[in-house]
Parts: sequence; C-alpha cells; structure tokens
Amino acid sequence: MFAWMGNILRVNLTAGTVVAEPLNKEYAEKFIGARGLGTKYFVEEVDASVDPLSPENKIVFMTGPLTGTFAGSAGRYNVVTKGPLNGTIAASNSGGTFGPELKYAGWDGIIFEGRSPNPVYLWIHNNEVKLCPADELWGQDVYAATDLLKAATDEEAKVACIGPAGENLVKFACIMNEYHRAAGRSGVGAVMGSKNLKAIVVRGTGSVMVKDPQAFIEAAKDARRKLHEHPVTGEGLGAYGTNILVNILNEHGGLPVKNFSEAAVFPNAEKISGEYQAEKYLVRNKGCFGCCIGCGRVTDIPKGPFKSAGEGPEYEATWTFGSNLNIDDFEAICKANFLCNELGLDPITLGGTIACATEMMEKGIIPRTAAPLRWGDGAVLVDMVTKTAYREGFGDELAEGSYRLAEKYGYPEYSMTAKKQEMPAYDPRGQQGIGLNYATSNRGGCHVRGYMTSPEVLGIPEKVDPDATEGKAALLKAFQDLTGLVDSAGVCLFVTFAIGLPEIAAQLRTATGLDISDDEYYQVGDRIWNLERLFNLRAGFSKQDDTLPPRLLNEPMKDGPHKGRVVELDVMLPEYYSLRGWDEEGVPTPEKLQELGLA
Repeated sequence: MFAWMGNILRVNLTAGTVVAEPLNKEYAEKFIGARGLGTKYFVEEVDASVDPLSPENKIVFMTGPLTGTFAGSAGRYNVVTKGPLNGTIAASNSGGTFGPELKYAGWDGIIFEGRSPNPVYLWIHNNEVKLCPADELWGQDVYAATDLLKAATDEEAKVACIGPAGENLVKFACIMNEYHRAAGRSGVGAVMGSKNLKAIVVRGTGSVMVKDPQAFIEAAKDARRKLHEHPVTGEGLGAYGTNILVNILNEHGGLPVKNFSEAAVFPNAEKISGEYQAEKYLVRNKGCFGCCIGCGRVTDIPKGPFKSAGEGPEYEATWTFGSNLNIDDFEAICKANFLCNELGLDPITLGGTIACATEMMEKGIIPRTAAPLRWGDGAVLVDMVTKTAYREGFGDELAEGSYRLAEKYGYPEYSMTAKKQEMPAYDPRGQQGIGLNYATSNRGGCHVRGYMTSPEVLGIPEKVDPDATEGKAALLKAFQDLTGLVDSAGVCLFVTFAIGLPEIAAQLRTATGLDISDDEYYQVGDRIWNLERLFNLRAGFSKQDDTLPPRLLNEPMKDGPHKGRVVELDVMLPEYYSLRGWDEEGVPTPEKLQELGLA
C-alpha cells in the first residue's frame, strides 16, 4: 500500500498482549483514514449500547494517509471511541507531531481493548512494541509525565498521555500530545483513564511512501501555494492565531456572554483579543507538523498572580474563560488555559460548565455555599480548574459537565449543550447555519464538523446572510461532508479556508494511488457522516436530540446586530433530513445506505 503503512496494532489491556495485523484495505479505500477509518473499525467492533467507561468500550488511535507527508499541514490523527460526556460516537482530532511519528514507526493506528489491572503505557519503537508499568507515572500531570516518559524511552519520542483529569474520570478529560496539543472533546481522556492507560510513547525512524512522488509533490506544492497566498491562512492566523476571531465575532454580534444569557457583544473584547495577545504576551507563533499556517501561540505571563507560560490560549479557551464568564483579565484566562493543558481538560466544556453553575447560583438554584462562583472573577476560575481535575469539593460536580450538573438541580435548560456537549464560541442566534450544525452534529455541540462561520461571518468561500435560513441545510451538508474527508485524510481543517475538494482529492489520489473521481472522494464524507449517525441511533439517540437549548430557540437576542433573532431550527431541519437522504425521523433510508455501500 502507498501512503497507508498497511499495519494496525491491537492491544488487549486485560490480557497484556500486543498483536500486529494488516490494515483492512477495503475499509481504507471506503473510509480513507483517521476519523473515517477509525470510526469504521470502532463501529464494526463495539456495541453501541456499551458503557463508555467500561472495559467493553474500545479506543482507536488512527492516522490518515496524508499524515506525515509533504501535504500542507498534514500532522493530524483522530481518537475514536464512545464519549463518556454524552454517549455519542467521539472522534477527537489532534495535531502536533504524534500522528506522523506513529506512521514513521510503521503503524496506521492502534486499537485498545479491555482494561489493564494496573497502570501501563505503550512503548512503540518502530516494530518493537510493549506494554510497560506506569504505576509511578499515575498521578503525574501531563508535563511531568511527558518528561519522565521521554527520559525512560527516547528523548526524541512523541508522547500522547492523560493528566489527573483523565485518571479521575472527569467526563471531559483530554488526551494531550507534545505537552500542548489535544484530542480535546467528548472525554476521550477519561476512556484512557478507565482503562488504566496512562500514555502512548512512539519513536519512528521510517518514512511514508507515496504512489506517484512527482505528481504528489506538484499537487502538494499547488495546495501550499494557495495556503500561503490566502489572507486568512497566509497572514491572519499566523499573526494573531485563532484569537483573531474575538473582535470579528464581537463586531458581528455572535460572541456569547454569560452562558449565552446576554447580547452576544462583549464590551471588553479588545482586552482578550488576538491583537492584544500579540502586543502584550506573544513570544512567537508555532505550527504543527508540516504546517503552512502557524496559528499556535507561545505565550508568556512573566509576573503577577497568574504568572505562567505555554501554548495558547486559542479562541475557544479565550471565549469560554473570557466573555462566557464575563472575565476580561487575559492573564487569568492564560493561566486557566495552561492548567487545562497540564491537567488534561477540555476548556470548552469546563468554561461552559462553570458558566452554567454561575448562572444557576445567581438565580438561587445552587446554594452560594457550594462554591464562590461569580461573574468576572479570574482567581476563582483558576482555582476551579484544579479542583475539577482532582474532583475536589464543587469540582466533583463540575467534572460531570454542565448537563448532568443542571439536571441534578432540576434545571437542565441552563446547560448550553447540544446532545449534552457544550457548544463553542458562536451564538447561533446570530448564525442560523451554525445553529443547524450544532443540532445535527454527530458528537454534540461542535463547530469543527461543519464550520458555517466561514461563509456566514468570514465570507469564505463567499458571504451568505447569517440571519437567513434559505439554503443553509444544503450549505451545511456540503461543509460537513467535506470536513469528513479532510479529517480522514489527516490534514488540518484550517486548510479549507484556502483550498477545497479538488486540491484534497489530488493529493490523496497521487499519494495513495486510489484513482477515483473528486465526487467519489467527496462521497467518503457523506459515508462517514451516515455511519456515525447509525451508531448514535443504535446508542439511543433520535430526532428529539437534534435540537438546541430552549434559550436559543425561544429567547430572542437581547441586543446587537441580531437583536430579536432566535434559531429557526424547525425551518431548516426537515430540509436537512431530506438532503441527507433520511426519513422524517432522521433515520437514513435503505436507499441512502445502499448508495453509500452501508447497507
């Protein structure tokens, strides 16, 4: 095989065995890699009714065929499992260099089964693979564990591990690689923790062979040139990172404030913006493997109560710890973000859960004696990050996520979630398409499965009216399906600001030798989306779960450019189902499954 390494590792943690097996070629050709290929393996092997934290759940690490190649920004891998935060199928995407290193060691992916009786880590050195004791690593944070593992194996090794949050089964724990990169959503880190699996350490010295080297290089050069020439990928993201969106979304009137309870305009947005970060605290930008963009931030807070340094914060962390909590102290936001990296926590869900709890305290639903939560308090935020990771005090309740927290007190409507996963930094009352995306996302509240902010706010590939519902279902389906292909190829989603299906397909075709049309490559995304949908349906989800919090459907935006708007989900959803080839209940029809080869 070309671009694919042709090998999978199967690790039975209960038995302590590691077995190599050939990559399923049919799976690879139909689902490509990373998100799609990992999902196919997972769905074929795991009962959808499984308890996410039981030994019967599996967790799949999978790279894409372009991962580790000359393709632009091709450093991605995916972690597929059943997510403990909400019970949907989870495919968390991460960058850095871990994915390429796994391929250089000769492996496309790893499937973990069962549960180890004691803490372990997996050490991969090319084709030498073994499980090693991790008792002394258990309890260590991400930074310390990474250093200890590199010292014990190879200083050039790449490490993906969990922190205390994963060990303590926080429902939104991350898997961190190279200290700061995260497979961040749905609680994949808690699944590793439930299996007593502390880390995967990999050192590879091989390379990735492509089918037609010259044609592939030309295709990759064409894509890279377009990335360099585009104002977003070639300039904006490199200069200001994803935090460039703070001022853009604030001016648009879509930056959520105080648990989505106020007008989506934050008066002090400038003080937490990418421009402010670059002026005051930025050391340099940074990219993942083969990155053409360099959106990562290396930030330093040199003194004061929030003295810290590391990578980030990105837009989502800045928003969730910023305007969502009415905090305009960028140094406190940075400290909270760095602690999330160190302890292994998803900041979107953590900030959303703290915001939910703060509003419920403000309304007298949760007693003030439970925790000193209040809007605008950066010191309390920083304290709650640590308490949540270790499940100390009220942190034990926060560790369950906002839906379980709000439901416990009898008011689930204060949880700003879709399918019980916290929504990101875009108020959908100011973007109808992103609202439909949240409601239909296969892993719950998520923006990166169909980034409708691109056309609705940024005007890429062309500007559409964010308040209109007409045409949004078709546009969203196109974005979701293309994203499925991009995620499976092993390249960063950000490349789609500048390139699209023709460039992605050209690189895949020349790298793998899979000589199919652009339309057939595009259909891969549709196939993945439907396979994920089928798993969720078997897991108990239904049309009733394709919805949004009542606040966003019934409470008009209070002020700003989208004053008076609610999400008109009932208008868009039937058309979306029809375009997907689903029946009125959101179930894929037999004809659709036959078309996609899923029957």
